[in-house]
Amino acid sequence: MKKYTILLLSDPTESILDLERALDHKAFSLLRAASMDEGLEVLAGEEVDVVFVCPGPHNNLASLVRKITTAVKELPVMVATQQPTVAQAMAVARAGAVEYLEPPFTTDRILSALEKSLPSAGLQLDSAFSRQENGNSRGFARIIGESEPIRQVFSLIKKVCDTDTTVLIQGESGTGKELIAQALHFEGVRRNGPFIPVNCGAIPSELLESELFGHEKGAFTHAIRTRTGRFELADGGTVFLDEISEMSPMLQVKLLRILQERQFERIGGTRTISSDFRVIAATNRNLEDEVRDGRFRQDLFYRLNVIPIQAPSLRERPGDIPLLVDHFIEKYKRTKKKQIKGITLEALEYLKYFSWPGNVRELENMVERMVILSTGDTITIEDLPERLLQHQGKAREVVVSQIPAAGFFLSKVVADFEKNLIVQAIGQAKGVKNQAAKLLNVNRTTLLEKMKRYGLMESDT
Repeated sequence: MKKYTILLLSDPTESILDLERALDHKAFSLLRAASMDEGLEVLAGEEVDVVFVCPGPHNNLASLVRKITTAVKELPVMVATQQPTVAQAMAVARAGAVEYLEPPFTTDRILSALEKSLPSAGLQLDSAFSRQENGNSRGFARIIGESEPIRQVFSLIKKVCDTDTTVLIQGESGTGKELIAQALHFEGVRRNGPFIPVNCGAIPSELLESELFGHEKGAFTHAIRTRTGRFELADGGTVFLDEISEMSPMLQVKLLRILQERQFERIGGTRTISSDFRVIAATNRNLEDEVRDGRFRQDLFYRLNVIPIQAPSLRERPGDIPLLVDHFIEKYKRTKKKQIKGITLEALEYLKYFSWPGNVRELENMVERMVILSTGDTITIEDLPERLLQHQGKAREVVVSQIPAAGFFLSKVVADFEKNLIVQAIGQAKGVKNQAAKLLNVNRTTLLEKMKRYGLMESDT
């Protein structure tokens, strides 16, 4: 398979680790340059397929793009920026950039952009990015979001990923607890060791002990050969104990011992085995309540809860929904072989105001369904499930008719209501701004100013 050579031109003072991880893949040979002069030297001596340009504090981005396209004719140039603006996007497009990328820089997004710029690479790239979720694809790049709750999770992961401290991740089902555990492992010093997940709720209790500690041949009926347990396999790496609250009281005692001593025996064995592993546990229950009700050992809870991380629900971070929807559309349009360009603003607003009891997992399932069932190249409100439309109608009634006991900020409620009306008008006008302005009885300039204020200018309509 051909490897595609990518030149990454970035200011060394800028933090673009997530982009570098997305590009650091077996499908690509990645070259780096810290300045325009250094980049031109690389282009003069190497055969490069595409250039990624990342803006620095002193760079004229459009000028950089223009210099590259002038130096090497027909060379695709992409711009990746942490702080996108409409003006900047227009400027670099006029200068010759073929793509303007903004966070999150995921392998899915990078792949989609590269396939547009390297059309002959499509099948080979798709094979190379076979979506095997291992190695560097299990770090921060797989956690999609820019909201404050997610930023707090990122910050905590960065602080503790290089330690061996036990971490307890709590959160509702579907919030991505395993993704957080993977990021803790693959961003830390144990990244080259094994990541061993164990779902304590999916394995019968009589089998879970053997899964965790292993057994010797003949230890019990059907033990026809020696089995290595997960703790032993995790030597030098991490054991992820998902749904830890489902573990039986007997195994809780054994787990407490292994956390304290890092030693154990296989079932039916007498040899004490030592293993160097880190433990990350997760649960969708409140373990303090489980302790209080006598279903979980208090001493084990304290041993696990050294570093607690709360996985935020999707209700707590509605601002991340557009990023997640875009990510899942890119994922499923490829796997389902559908030509979906995006989602309308109106449909996206319906998704943003849904309660999402199943969190990100439920959103992903819904986007997959919409991608499969959509008959056009854009997802619209006609593609949304009926229950979601009904929920949105009820939510709007509550906004108009009820004031919460604690009160609210009038300016924010009015702004949200105005934004919602603009979104509806744009959707009803099928994206034609003049028509939307007429529906709202405002002039076009006023409408564009309000759209810019509410961050609607760069959304699909």
